[in-house]
Amino acid sequence: MNGFTILRSMQNYVGKIRTVRNEIRTQRFLNTLPADIRKDIGWPDLYNGRVREN
Repeated sequence: MNGFTILRSMQNYVGKIRTVRNEIRTQRFLNTLPADIRKDIGWPDLYNGRVREN
């Protein structure tokens, strides 16, 4: 393994952590919205269906 391979692996790992943190932050924000707005945008029903499909 050369240095570039290790660096690329670390970048991928950090990118995945960043993605997970952003998803959690978004979920928290959407959960703070009033119930009628969440219902209008389909939260969390549409999100849960999308996550289960992947």
